[in-house]
This record gives sequence, C-alpha cells and structure tokens, in this order.
Amino acid sequence: MAEHTSSSITIEATPAAVMAVIADFARYPEWTGEVKEAEVLATDAAGRAEQVRLLLDAGAIRDDHTLAYTWTGTDEVSWTLVKSQMLRVLDGSYRLAPRDGGATEVTYSLTVDVKIPMLGMIKRKAEKVIIDRALAGLKKRVESA
Repeated sequence: MAEHTSSSITIEATPAAVMAVIADFARYPEWTGEVKEAEVLATDAAGRAEQVRLLLDAGAIRDDHTLAYTWTGTDEVSWTLVKSQMLRVLDGSYRLAPRDGGATEVTYSLTVDVKIPMLGMIKRKAEKVIIDRALAGLKKRVESA
C-alpha cells in the first residue's frame, strides 16, 4: 500500500532561486544525500526536465529509477514513476509559496510503495528521512548560493 508523507520548510530566498536549484538535476548528488546519480533523459520545449533517471540510496530504499516531471507555472513541480527495479510508486511534488521578506515556504510531498514486502513503519521512516534530508539539503544549497 502506498504511503503519503509531506513536510514544509522556509528558505530565505525567492521562489525563483529555490526552483532554480530544484530544476538543476545534475547537481542533486551534491546536496540531496540520497541521490547518487542524476541524468536528464528528456526535456520540454522550455528546456526543463521531463524525464530523469536517478540512482537512489536512502537506506531501506535503494533503486535505479526514472521519473516523469510536470512543471506547473513557476511554483510547482511534480513527478511520477516511469520505471523502477524496486518501487511500485514514487510520486511527489515541490510546491513553493512566497513569504514575507523574500522568503519561500517549500512543501515536499511524497508517496512511495515498494515491490518487496516492507513494514509500513520502515517505509514511512524512509519517506520521512528522504523528505527531511531533501528539504534540509535544499535549504542549505539555496541559502549558501
């Protein structure tokens, strides 16, 4: 059964600066922790990634998978799983909302289901680790730029 987890963080930067880091897949291994490799396989007419292959190592969840990305305006990107060795579902999104003082609230949502039997508690913990590390890494990456 797919589990859904969501978390938010405030980053001291504009939504455009945050989205620029999110859209720069080639640099994911530098700041995400779990992504060891990222390769853009296809782009849309605006040059944004449409399909990306990611090599993920998040402890309990290790996989080489491809995601399809959908860009909604300048403040949201979502993805769905195209193919995977271990995962049945890996759907998620980043939603950006401007805040006072030029800051941005980033909400990361993730739904994961694995092909192999795994206790729900372990799966939820892995999702939480992925989200928390990704948000902390994103914040650090954007604010240090």
